[in-house]
Amino acid sequence: MIIFLFGEDTWRSRQKLKELKDKFLRDVDASGSSLTVVDGRAALLKDLKEAISASSLLAKKRLVIIEEIFSNKSTSIFVALNNYLADRRPVKNDNIIIFWDSRAKTKKTKNKEELLFTDSAGRDKPLAKAPLGLFKFLLKQKYTQQFNQLSNTAATNWAKKEIERRGGKISLPATQLLTSLVGGDLWQLNNEIDKLLNYKLASQPKLTESKETVIETSDVEKLVRGSFDENIFALTDAISIRNKALAAKLLEEQIEAGLTNSYLLNMFTRQFRILLQIKQALVVGHSPRKISSELKIHPFVAQKGVSQASHFSLPQLKNILNQLVNIDYQMKSGGIGIETALNLLIAKI
Repeated sequence: MIIFLFGEDTWRSRQKLKELKDKFLRDVDASGSSLTVVDGRAALLKDLKEAISASSLLAKKRLVIIEEIFSNKSTSIFVALNNYLADRRPVKNDNIIIFWDSRAKTKKTKNKEELLFTDSAGRDKPLAKAPLGLFKFLLKQKYTQQFNQLSNTAATNWAKKEIERRGGKISLPATQLLTSLVGGDLWQLNNEIDKLLNYKLASQPKLTESKETVIETSDVEKLVRGSFDENIFALTDAISIRNKALAAKLLEEQIEAGLTNSYLLNMFTRQFRILLQIKQALVVGHSPRKISSELKIHPFVAQKGVSQASHFSLPQLKNILNQLVNIDYQMKSGGIGIETALNLLIAKI
């Protein structure tokens, strides 16, 4: 049996993967000796073949989880693995093979369904010919599930149900504010929900069974730091109007607040990638409302982005993103510090 779990919403795909693992351990092999996890990014073909075709002495079948195979640098491995799986011989031993991937995705357009891969800079690109065959093969399997990022409405509903599942309550305005700050990132939403529930329980030590833990708007305002909070908007606003002194000052404040290098870079990259997408949408005449719907971002974020994107041309935004990719490479290779690199970028804009 081959199972394919993929898509950018890694919270839900990880939850599904955990559900399948727990079921295997419960029903087949409680010891876990028949469970193998393979890092597909660095795996060789022989490693994959051995894991897939191996039999277990203690259980009637094995569970093999192969993660992020489409991030493998070897071109030849995709064709060989596709042929190996299509032959069906390696799965006749009843082993369960789960492919889990966070960067492969499908996207429906008016005329067709595109098969895409998200690169390290967060840009969606068509899959190359070599991995395309394997992706198509996995999509045809009976047990295939894609986990797209939730829309604002779906994320709001998810947060409300998750809080109730954990024994709490939240008002509708508080839920809307929470998802407007965090967006559809369920990992962060989960962390914020934990924080809010723990805060409410700690602040009401004499809570009785008849009372409910209700999270209100004031609690969200007090505790939640959003992905697009005022500081980030202020920083990108300053950059967009070329107020370099203010931008440098705000950047320094973010660093002094203890934000990590990777967070800062991801913050810049994500914001300018959204600005590029918004600019492209504006060029073809989309309204802020449609942009919010198409890009699955909160209307507040879309409106702010429209204002900021108006100060850039498409080539300028593409150039900034290319520079951010280069900064990422230099930072990882030890060539430059993040504060210096971002200040130089601000100076060039």
